[in-house]
Amino acid sequence: MTELVIIGGGPAGMSAAAAAYEKGIRDILILERGETLGGILCQCIHNGFGLHRFKEELTGPEYAARYKKLVEEYNINVKLNTMVLDITADKTVTATNETDGIFTVKAKAVILAMGCRERAKGALGIAGAHPSGIYSAGTAQKLVNIKGYMPGKEVVILGSGDIGLIMARRMTLEGAKVRAVCEIMPYSGGLARNIEQCLNDFDIPLKLSHTVVKIHGKQRVEGVTIAKVDEKRKPIPETFEYIPCDTLLLSVGLIPENELSKGAGIVLDRVTNGAVVDQNRETSAEGIFACGNVLHVHDLVDFVSEEAETAGIAAADYIAGKKAEKINIDIETDGKIRYCVPQKITEEKDVKVFFRTGNIFKNVTIKAVSGDKTVFSKKKQKVAPGEMESIVLKAENFKGTQKIRLVLEEEV
Repeated sequence: MTELVIIGGGPAGMSAAAAAYEKGIRDILILERGETLGGILCQCIHNGFGLHRFKEELTGPEYAARYKKLVEEYNINVKLNTMVLDITADKTVTATNETDGIFTVKAKAVILAMGCRERAKGALGIAGAHPSGIYSAGTAQKLVNIKGYMPGKEVVILGSGDIGLIMARRMTLEGAKVRAVCEIMPYSGGLARNIEQCLNDFDIPLKLSHTVVKIHGKQRVEGVTIAKVDEKRKPIPETFEYIPCDTLLLSVGLIPENELSKGAGIVLDRVTNGAVVDQNRETSAEGIFACGNVLHVHDLVDFVSEEAETAGIAAADYIAGKKAEKINIDIETDGKIRYCVPQKITEEKDVKVFFRTGNIFKNVTIKAVSGDKTVFSKKKQKVAPGEMESIVLKAENFKGTQKIRLVLEEEV
């Protein structure tokens, strides 16, 4: 019996492990499928990490190193190159590696920190063959930053998520010509600072409400046809434009890695594709917690660490047998607010709620409503899908309620 098993050794897994250790848990095992701890941060050599967490600007590897050091200092047990095959609701974890073969670990608590994966070309339905020269933005980032290979010289990027924006700059700095960044939505999915620093500073055009409708070339990408889309995201034929290029990078969304969660019967949120959790990040399976990008896709790793600490502390309390009086309040959203995390409140304590909007809105009031009573209100000049927002609900504000609804009101 192991007290705490953490699946994933990226920023979420390491932060959760450190927090649980600091709460008194010593029997901790991190299972990581990669060759080293750190996850995706190991290939993110650009700066901009840690501004909230450490009050200084770090690269991805530098940020990861802060937590690797803690894991080593705390002598937390880690198994690298280890693939978890299955988790059950009773917290039995089955995994495999070259040294141990297939093995099982029974845990008192489990923290899910598996991160997310990129959506691939096959999910997009783009016409044309599948020649060489098509990469996910993350794969291209690994090739350039870790392997030292250039994917191509003439580049079009589909999707304006943060990885795509960062790779537009990276490819340019390495000598490639980025012809355009196309985004099917009428707004970018990335941080405002990345649009400014990665596109505008390098005169890279961002084509909003545009998509790639055809890939040309049989052996290697020779070009793409792009088109403007209407309000239903359907290509407008008279706007078709051919762009010659040898490389297409896809930055078309991230998907939380929740196959293991499904196997354990954990209830998933239909919008985030991550688990439905309470304020402690406990899932519908008692004693199984989730944090980081496996729960919902974050824009800043600083928030991943904050959330992982919440899960680590809660897992430590669960292992120690600490129990608070349970309540049951559902948090719903109005559509303009696409989703929120947590989706439930089960204890009478202050709760920080993270959420994303479904569009860009200006001069808005964010409200938390219970019945006909507004329990929270906050004005914002602008909210956008690429920027995660948060509010803090005070315990006294939701006492005695059964449902809270987050709404976004626009000024007329």
